[in-house]
Amino acid sequence: MLLIQRSIVTCFVAATVFAVFVGCGDSGSGGSPPAASIAGSQAGDPASPESTSEPASPADASDRIHPRVVVETSEGNFTLELDAQNAPLTVDNFLTYVSNGHYDNTIFHQVVPQQPKLVLGGGYTSELTAKPTSPPIRNEADNGLKNRRGTIAMARRPDAIDSATSHFFINLSDNPMLDHSDRTLDGYGYCVFGSVVEGLDVVERIGSAEIHDTDEFAQIPVDPVVVRSMRCVK
Repeated sequence: MLLIQRSIVTCFVAATVFAVFVGCGDSGSGGSPPAASIAGSQAGDPASPESTSEPASPADASDRIHPRVVVETSEGNFTLELDAQNAPLTVDNFLTYVSNGHYDNTIFHQVVPQQPKLVLGGGYTSELTAKPTSPPIRNEADNGLKNRRGTIAMARRPDAIDSATSHFFINLSDNPMLDHSDRTLDGYGYCVFGSVVEGLDVVERIGSAEIHDTDEFAQIPVDPVVVRSMRCVK
């Protein structure tokens, strides 16, 4: 599962590749369960898939560079602006999950109140059931974007650079320890692919939720914070 520990964070780097940008309304298919992390988990991670692949490009893919997605949560709404110029594969992947309704009725399953301060979601229902995912994508953390306050990035397994699926996190502090620094497993970083442009106060409220540890989840909100829906608005 995707969990963040308070200790050292691993970082990644990804090769730059040609990609088709996905626009609102496109969709993909489900697959294996989530298998990504920020710095390692306090519970067993599912086995990593044996190979990685790029998300399939839908037939009517658009060339939008900065699509916007409204996230409706139980704490209020916020808006993301994505950066398909610098993170084409990652934006493609994220929008496919949005279009498929994957994120609807999921929760923020970890809140980290100290640096790296962030909130993590994208893969579990309020019953803590893992949602099926597509194959992992190539890591684009070497795109020059930084894990600054208000940015959104992909989580991945600590033992595999190219292992991000649906899990994402939003930075609530500047977190340079999560940035790409080199091509090693420890230095690859977490791929930033957009930022919160409206409603950062809502994300801050999520980040101040009361949390506790369970046998399977560290720092999970006591009262579930639910993503009711995500939808493209641009």
